[in-house]
Amino acid sequence: MVDRGATPAAVSLPGDWPAHPDLTLALNRMGTFDWDLDSGLMHLDTAALAVFDLTPEEYDGNPETLFGRVQLTESAQLDGLVARALKSGGASYGAYFRVRRRDDTPRWAHIQGHIRRDQQGRPHRILGVFRDATAELAHSAERRDAPAGSRHQSAVVERTTAALAHARTVQDVIDVLSDSPGLERLGADSLVVGLIEGGRIHLVAEGPTDSFVPGTRYTRIDDNYPMSEVVRTLAPRFIGSREDFAASYPELWEHIDALELSSAAYLPLIAQARPIGALGLLYRARQGFTPEERALLVALGSTIAQSLARAMLFDQEHDLAEGLQQAMLPRRIPSVPGAQLAVRYRSARLGRDIGGDWYDVIPLPGGRVGAVIGDVQGHDTHAAAVMGQLRIVLRAYASEGHAPATVMARASLFLHELDTDRFATCTYAEADLATGELRLVRAGHIDPLLRHTDGTCRRLPFPGGLPLGLSAQFGRLDYPVTALELDPGETLLMCTDGLVEQPGADLDDGFQWLTEIVRDGPHDLQELADQLCERVDERSGEDDLAVLLMRRTGTAAHSGGRLQQHIASADPEALSAARHMIRAAVRAWGARERADDIELVADELITNALLHTDGSAVVTARMLPGTGGERRLRIEVEDRSSAMPRRREPGEAGVSGRGLLLVDGLADVWGVESRGAGKCVWCEFTCPERGC
Repeated sequence: MVDRGATPAAVSLPGDWPAHPDLTLALNRMGTFDWDLDSGLMHLDTAALAVFDLTPEEYDGNPETLFGRVQLTESAQLDGLVARALKSGGASYGAYFRVRRRDDTPRWAHIQGHIRRDQQGRPHRILGVFRDATAELAHSAERRDAPAGSRHQSAVVERTTAALAHARTVQDVIDVLSDSPGLERLGADSLVVGLIEGGRIHLVAEGPTDSFVPGTRYTRIDDNYPMSEVVRTLAPRFIGSREDFAASYPELWEHIDALELSSAAYLPLIAQARPIGALGLLYRARQGFTPEERALLVALGSTIAQSLARAMLFDQEHDLAEGLQQAMLPRRIPSVPGAQLAVRYRSARLGRDIGGDWYDVIPLPGGRVGAVIGDVQGHDTHAAAVMGQLRIVLRAYASEGHAPATVMARASLFLHELDTDRFATCTYAEADLATGELRLVRAGHIDPLLRHTDGTCRRLPFPGGLPLGLSAQFGRLDYPVTALELDPGETLLMCTDGLVEQPGADLDDGFQWLTEIVRDGPHDLQELADQLCERVDERSGEDDLAVLLMRRTGTAAHSGGRLQQHIASADPEALSAARHMIRAAVRAWGARERADDIELVADELITNALLHTDGSAVVTARMLPGTGGERRLRIEVEDRSSAMPRRREPGEAGVSGRGLLLVDGLADVWGVESRGAGKCVWCEFTCPERGC
């Protein structure tokens, strides 16, 4: 590589370099460059940067930055010159061009490049010099003020460049070129655009409506078509008459004769010294092209090529980003009895930016389901990677039977222990679809919404903890649990901030906007999810978004219902969750008249299992069919101890020994069963059929 700080006196030119008469006098205004064709970076020393009126701090090694100082028409000619030299096997090239200085005054410069090739003849490096040629051409006719025609050419190129400035995708570029103002700027009646894909030319835009030529959607580069020719030769092809067209390309002319074309200009689209496609401009009332018109079209071709190259890169990076993000999300959403679900993920329209938004649906034992929505900080591949790990870990903790608050705390510890500085916001909802009990935990995430059966919609603000990762870092792992009831037909909406946030707008305004859309939206969940994404696209669409909709479809069966909760030995949150479950079962199964007895006995059995054994416990509530219009609500508490409980009289202080006496006095029937390496203590309560 060439040292940016090298002085002109230290420059050593290749032996086969052609001499220039003013080279000795120009050494004090000459600098070197080293262009690595494999990486695309061009390194310049300080003297070479001075030719372009640039400082080392202003140059990032990208040739596009450098040639942004060159006049547009001459930049296109330089691009073509380098491309032809590389393709033809030439060893060197040289050209004069004008540089636009900081004060917008022009300066003449000269480039001389020497091409280095590997053993297979492939060019991989260009070494050369830039020099100030202002004094050398001070009296040249080329330095006179541009005539009106040249000024018109520059204006056309500049207007086209301005129109293409906001085009992001390839389709955006094509739309800018092919609409009426675009064709008017180009002075053509219609156009064709082809891009090189897999060694062939893919026609991505063709002339007027119904003018498509069969068999030309994909053509080979060695075919006898004008687009193929300009890609092969890297030189423009100007067709000045109908006769010229018919004689040069008889196979194509046979299909387009009826279009009444009089002339055409086909231009190679060259970016970074490589062809990416070809552009054809078709005319009905033009005969031939003047030298000025040809120069204008070559400059336009270069401008369009640069825009298409950026757009192709944008499309590729966006597709890659979206594909990676989709791979991190669940491949499918499971079917959950008792619920309707709809999920959506929509990536931002920001090229290769990848968000950390995710959703998940986790089937849990006992007819319960976990719903997760979250967002990892940042928009890059690292955020997506962290998101993928966090989603799997959170799913694993929930599937193990941990209570919602424990799931959040453990996920926060996991994220804190990763080698990352990212945090994540998250909401976890655990729903018992048989009873409608809904338990919500929030880690710095935005509030969910609840849509009632009558269509009204409200925001659900509830207490939460710090984002995942931060709560572990600051030792604040307590996550409050909020319990709600989800009635049949009601819908819970959870989303990431991309659905409600908009630059410059208040978050409350975003929630008001979302509430109105959900309230007035379609009843069908899939249609509602689609409408939400469409409305966001209309607003801005500058951020990723994830949406999860869950609707409870019915109530638990009156008989045969079953709920289950796992309780770890040192997990007070799980104990509280088990009590909530028993209370929900009593309410849902019509046993309200015996609610106090059932809850008291269940609590006694659970407490005994945790106090007198070393392991965890599993609590099960089920409704069993009975006879004579009665049913039986059964509570089972399993543990891993084989020691059987025994009933005994209370001690003198009366603080122990009352557990089984209480169970015996309140339950209709109870007992103990061996279960493998442990046991199950159970009790039953009769409930009238009418109470359901």
